[in-house]
Amino acid sequence: MIRQIVQIGNPALREIASRVKESEITSNEIQSLIDDLIETMRDANGAGLAATQIAVPYRICVIEVNKNPRYPYKPDIPLTVLINPKVTFLTEERINVYEGCLSVPNLRGRVDRCPEVLIEGFDRVGKSLNFIAKGISAGTFQHELDHLDGLVFTDRMNDASSLTTIDEFAVNNEEEFKQQVISIVKNYGS
Repeated sequence: MIRQIVQIGNPALREIASRVKESEITSNEIQSLIDDLIETMRDANGAGLAATQIAVPYRICVIEVNKNPRYPYKPDIPLTVLINPKVTFLTEERINVYEGCLSVPNLRGRVDRCPEVLIEGFDRVGKSLNFIAKGISAGTFQHELDHLDGLVFTDRMNDASSLTTIDEFAVNNEEEFKQQVISIVKNYGS
């Protein structure tokens, strides 16, 4: 079922999500929620969606990039379901990249992200996950995990002057950013 995505200003986006009990991961409630997150994300052409974005305060998010029309420059990420995820930065280095968000419609802004992170958590059947995400993809994971801690990308912006509408981004920033993404992918592999 496609759910309504709450927008900035809605208190649900500022909630710190609760952990899902491991014994409840395979429950009908959690499995239905995961299905709804996937369907809602795909319907909105999102690169990811956290449960808090549909006003459900559980530590669950889904991520998928597959030739996404909203982010044509992003490398593909296979569908990934993360339950109770944790991120560990693996380098002091940061990349400054444009991000957008389904809960902050029609805006993009520059955010510093760690280009190499360890992601841990559980998949939708309760199996442990442990993998490294790099480059632009690492930023996508950090963005979704921020939502589970009540943060949106604008909270991470160091310079509000980079905030732009999607139309202005397309005209003034997108081509330069595509070149930056190509360089990041070359350096980090994704």
